[in-house]
Amino acid sequence: MKTAALFAFSLSLLAAQSAIAAQPVTGRWVTAEKDSIVEIAACGVTICGRIAKIHITRPGDTKNDSANPDPNLRNRTILGLTILSGFKDNGKDWKGTIYDPRSGKTYKSYISRAANGNLIVKGCIGPFCSTYVWTPAK
Repeated sequence: MKTAALFAFSLSLLAAQSAIAAQPVTGRWVTAEKDSIVEIAACGVTICGRIAKIHITRPGDTKNDSANPDPNLRNRTILGLTILSGFKDNGKDWKGTIYDPRSGKTYKSYISRAANGNLIVKGCIGPFCSTYVWTPAK
């Protein structure tokens, strides 16, 4: 009797774990600034995102990684650049890091799907996060 109850409890835990898995975030997304399209896909056991298309919308923006803290990387193009790295399912969202080519800084990041299908992207320094909404690319 105890074995059957333990087995049933174990099954309910497995079902609960799969119920709290983060929604898929793969696909092509237009950034909040509408200056690029990021393609998110599996990268081995994690999820990553690279710049698939660039739209320059603000004066002074470049197509190179000119703000990179490493002088040897400042002339590389941002087209194809991986900006989302190491994202793993964190239950309700995905946790990893995001690189901002405008500032040359990397931040802790969380991404998740909104009920309307948009992507919620958070970049964080410590407990403080900025939230951006990315829309599906057509």
